[in-house]
Amino acid sequence: MAVVTLRAPLKERADGDGHVDLPGGSLGEVLRELERRYPRLEGWVLDEHGAIRRHVNVFVDGERGDEHTQVSTDAHINVLHSISGGSHSMTELLVGTKKGLFVLRGEPGAPFDIATRAFPGDVVEFATRDPRTGRYFASVTSGFFGPRVMYTDDPTGEWEQAKGPAFPEDISDVSLERVWIIQPGEADGVLYAGIAPAALFMSTDSGETWELNRALWNVPTRPEWNPGAGGLALHSICPWPGDPDRLAVGISAAGVWLTEDGGRTWRTGYTGMVPLYMPEDQREDTHTLCVHNMHRAPSRPERLFMQFHGSVYRSDDTGETWTDIAGALPSGFGFPMAIDPSDPDSAYVIPLNADLDRVTTGGIVRVFETRDAGGSWIGHGDGLPSNDAYLTILRQAFGHDGGSPLGLYFGATSGDVFGSADAGATWFTVHDRLAPVTSVRVAG
Repeated sequence: MAVVTLRAPLKERADGDGHVDLPGGSLGEVLRELERRYPRLEGWVLDEHGAIRRHVNVFVDGERGDEHTQVSTDAHINVLHSISGGSHSMTELLVGTKKGLFVLRGEPGAPFDIATRAFPGDVVEFATRDPRTGRYFASVTSGFFGPRVMYTDDPTGEWEQAKGPAFPEDISDVSLERVWIIQPGEADGVLYAGIAPAALFMSTDSGETWELNRALWNVPTRPEWNPGAGGLALHSICPWPGDPDRLAVGISAAGVWLTEDGGRTWRTGYTGMVPLYMPEDQREDTHTLCVHNMHRAPSRPERLFMQFHGSVYRSDDTGETWTDIAGALPSGFGFPMAIDPSDPDSAYVIPLNADLDRVTTGGIVRVFETRDAGGSWIGHGDGLPSNDAYLTILRQAFGHDGGSPLGLYFGATSGDVFGSADAGATWFTVHDRLAPVTSVRVAG
């Protein structure tokens, strides 16, 4: 019998069977028998014409095959499902919620299935997948265990707890409140974690252990830092492509901090930000700069986009100075932000009314796009709620797949998740009635 090896997400559709014995023949016949044996696989491997789908790779004894490849009775067949983003491949979406992690899978343009739910009842602040290793990470806050970083190679299987982040023994007057973000770095095995209260942790062993960056913790102005409404949070981490020593981080409410020596020293990137929530005579000298979100343009790394408390900014000099680009947006206030990694002039925001009314402006859900670095903005709402829709989208609840055309996904505290397979021009409902969404990231 030929041995067929299935990996996620196909494995769970085969009732969890990772290795299946099937009679030989043509590869198409073997795969049809596989679908007959496991009806939930129907349409996932072969299309309506019996051909292997474009987003499925099948290898027979190490060589890529098609439906006509002959399979011997002692052959080894590996069936791999692409989860790499883009409109022509299966997409895996990691949706953190107030009641666990939902792993959604489907083809862009139609509703996704729930492949699994992990950490039921706990808050999953953030979840992501490191594309270099395939390892998944989840920031989980439990009412019993407190904040933890969990990791796995298969989100439908068992998760392990990392050692940290945790403050060292000599820092005894603070404790970990929340892990806001986990970000792969540029060096092999390096990841960063941003936490509350506003600290940066680093892992050099692919996320298994974590160490505090003491230089940022010990900057002289830290006693003057003030929390935003969500706490004193380091929530944005922007590596510099190809240079592991350069990093920018965004803190609410302590501005932008930059390093060019791997985190040994830090300096501020404040110039140009205007904190309208502060008294006018205190705006120039304050450290209370409430950054809500920040992203770097990978193809032009000196450029960063920022969603601020009350406006949207762009920097063209690595974060040293900032230019207001809110322009004709219906509101400068908001939290979520995404970029198109292939276009350094692009950014996407979802404006909310204001700090005291954090819902979509006018009761209309629209995603605003710029393709000229903030010179102009276009609102997209085709397929999104447009009447009496007062949604709240949190800062980590907006992600992209890096594909071409770009896939975009965001979730709301209503439990609804929306997606676009055409760079925001049109939208579809990915899933509805989940728990309140805290984060959305595409795995891949």
